[in-house]
Amino acid sequence: MQSISWTLKERVAFGPTGTTARTWEDYPILGFEEVPEVHIELIHQPNLPPLGVGEAAQGPVGAAIANAVARALDWRIRDLPITRERIIDALNR
Repeated sequence: MQSISWTLKERVAFGPTGTTARTWEDYPILGFEEVPEVHIELIHQPNLPPLGVGEAAQGPVGAAIANAVARALDWRIRDLPITRERIIDALNR
Protein backbone atom coordinates (compact mmCIF):
# COMPACT_ATOMS: atom_id res chain seq x y z
CA MET A 1 0.00 0.00 0.00
CA GLN A 2 2.85 2.35 0.79
CA SER A 3 4.33 1.83 -2.68
CA ILE A 4 0.97 2.58 -4.32
CA SER A 5 0.68 5.73 -2.21
CA TRP A 6 4.22 6.85 -3.11
CA THR A 7 3.62 6.23 -6.81
CA LEU A 8 0.21 7.88 -7.10
CA LYS A 9 -0.08 10.51 -4.38
CA GLU A 10 2.79 11.32 -2.05
CA ARG A 11 4.98 14.37 -2.57
CA VAL A 12 6.40 17.17 -0.52
CA ALA A 13 5.15 20.46 -1.95
CA PHE A 14 7.05 23.67 -1.35
CA GLY A 15 5.79 27.24 -1.18
CA PRO A 16 7.51 30.57 -0.57
CA THR A 17 7.96 29.80 3.15
CA GLY A 18 8.94 26.13 2.89
CA THR A 19 6.88 22.96 2.83
CA THR A 20 3.14 23.45 2.40
CA ALA A 21 2.18 20.25 4.23
CA ARG A 22 2.49 20.92 7.95
CA THR A 23 0.26 18.08 9.21
CA TRP A 24 -0.82 14.62 8.05
CA GLU A 25 -4.13 16.16 6.98
CA ASP A 26 -2.18 18.38 4.52
CA TYR A 27 0.04 15.60 3.15
CA PRO A 28 -1.31 13.63 0.15
CA ILE A 29 -1.39 9.97 1.12
CA LEU A 30 -3.50 6.97 0.12
CA GLY A 31 -6.60 6.89 2.31
CA PHE A 32 -8.36 3.82 3.68
CA GLU A 33 -11.23 4.37 1.23
CA GLU A 34 -8.75 4.10 -1.68
CA VAL A 35 -6.98 0.90 -0.61
CA PRO A 36 -7.68 -2.05 -2.92
CA GLU A 37 -8.82 -5.37 -1.48
CA VAL A 38 -5.85 -7.45 -0.36
CA HIS A 39 -5.71 -11.19 0.21
CA ILE A 40 -3.06 -12.39 2.65
CA GLU A 41 -1.76 -15.90 3.03
CA LEU A 42 0.44 -16.71 6.00
CA ILE A 43 2.96 -19.48 5.49
CA HIS A 44 3.83 -21.36 8.66
CA GLN A 45 7.59 -22.01 8.67
CA PRO A 46 8.64 -22.29 12.34
CA ASN A 47 12.22 -23.35 11.47
CA LEU A 48 13.02 -20.04 9.74
CA PRO A 49 13.70 -16.72 11.46
CA PRO A 50 11.15 -13.92 11.00
CA LEU A 51 12.23 -11.43 8.34
CA GLY A 52 10.77 -8.32 6.76
CA VAL A 53 10.14 -8.77 3.05
CA GLY A 54 7.71 -5.97 2.21
CA GLU A 55 10.50 -3.56 1.31
CA ALA A 56 11.46 -5.68 -1.70
CA ALA A 57 8.13 -4.90 -3.38
CA GLN A 58 8.46 -1.10 -3.36
CA GLY A 59 10.42 -0.74 -6.60
CA PRO A 60 8.48 -3.31 -8.64
CA VAL A 61 5.08 -1.97 -7.51
CA GLY A 62 5.92 1.57 -8.65
CA ALA A 63 7.35 0.26 -11.92
CA ALA A 64 4.25 -1.89 -12.57
CA ILE A 65 1.93 1.08 -12.02
CA ALA A 66 4.09 3.34 -14.21
CA ASN A 67 4.20 0.71 -16.96
CA ALA A 68 0.41 0.25 -16.85
CA VAL A 69 -0.10 4.01 -17.15
CA ALA A 70 2.43 4.24 -20.00
CA ARG A 71 0.74 1.44 -21.87
CA ALA A 72 -2.70 3.00 -21.41
CA LEU A 73 -1.55 6.46 -22.49
CA ASP A 74 1.10 5.47 -25.02
CA TRP A 75 3.24 7.99 -23.13
CA ARG A 76 5.52 7.53 -20.15
CA ILE A 77 5.13 9.73 -17.08
CA ARG A 78 8.67 10.07 -15.73
CA ASP A 79 8.05 11.95 -12.51
CA LEU A 80 6.36 10.69 -9.39
CA PRO A 81 3.75 10.84 -8.17
CA ILE A 82 1.72 9.98 -11.25
CA THR A 83 -1.09 12.46 -10.68
CA ARG A 84 -4.10 13.48 -12.71
CA GLU A 85 -2.36 16.77 -13.52
CA ARG A 86 0.74 14.99 -14.86
CA ILE A 87 -1.39 12.67 -16.98
CA ILE A 88 -3.34 15.61 -18.45
CA ASP A 89 -0.08 17.43 -19.13
CA ALA A 90 1.34 14.37 -20.89
CA LEU A 91 -1.78 14.00 -23.04
CA ASN A 92 -1.58 17.66 -24.09
CA ARG A 93 1.95 17.31 -25.49
